[in-house]
Amino acid sequence: MNNFAIIGVAGYIAPKHLEAIKNIGGNLLAALDPSDSVGILDQYFSKAAFFTEFERFDRHLEKLQRSGIKIDYLVVCSPNYLHDAHSRYGLRMGINVICEKPLALNPWNVDQLAELEKETGKKINNILQLRLHPELISLKQRVLRNENHSIYKINLTYITSRGSWYYASWKANEEKSGGIVTNIGIHFFDVLISIFGNVKSLEIHRYHHDSAAGILFLEKAEVKWFLSINADHLEGDQKVFRGIEIENEKLDFTTGFNNLHIESYKQIIAEKGFYTSEVKESIDLIHKIRKAKICYNKENAHNLANLPLSKHPFE
Repeated sequence: MNNFAIIGVAGYIAPKHLEAIKNIGGNLLAALDPSDSVGILDQYFSKAAFFTEFERFDRHLEKLQRSGIKIDYLVVCSPNYLHDAHSRYGLRMGINVICEKPLALNPWNVDQLAELEKETGKKINNILQLRLHPELISLKQRVLRNENHSIYKINLTYITSRGSWYYASWKANEEKSGGIVTNIGIHFFDVLISIFGNVKSLEIHRYHHDSAAGILFLEKAEVKWFLSINADHLEGDQKVFRGIEIENEKLDFTTGFNNLHIESYKQIIAEKGFYTSEVKESIDLIHKIRKAKICYNKENAHNLANLPLSKHPFE
């Protein structure tokens, strides 16, 4: 049985990790969160020690390790801007890390983590669950078979509505979250890079607090993308829409996401996870997008801001 500790257990994504740990037969020994709204623990690991202060959490893990109780994995589900710091903590404690996206907000932080991995001999496993989605695995295999195909034309649309709470949380603070391209876009950017190659150049056509759009020029694809958390961009009672159109073939990824964290943990335990070197390109991309010069005019911005419901901005 593998032993786990988790940082950030009161947030949105933590239940997926708790479910995955339970599913693989793991044991959660300790949890940390400044919020004490963590009743979710009773559904999975009611005996796990819980702390609202990092210092006490750190002292507890140290005590466990000195008493001979091995902690196999530290799970990092804290706000985005703390991921690299908490991953460094795990490595320095001699614990392998499982980190939610993104590993860091800046590419140089990834380089520092890679150096620390070498020093400690421990690894960071990144949750890149879209790479395990059956439809995207099939797409990658198809692209590999058609190695002589020149440039694929792709439209990516990801719309997921968020309520007013979002704007009062750390997620709306770009310095802490990385903004919309990080919060909801990085998984799609990562999987497209893994399939179609690294980024050659990019254009940004829209960058607002609730939506963004642009073009990525990858080694094997030209990707027109649109991201939004604005419910007005959805049709009817829809809450989420994930769609990829490749060479005029529409692939709908609205479903098929339920067990991807469990599958991620199975891969990690089998030492087949996604390591630090594999996230550098996507983190470099989101950093460039945040820093890129906006290249749309006011008329285009107005048109994008008033899209017909569920209509892709590049049609």
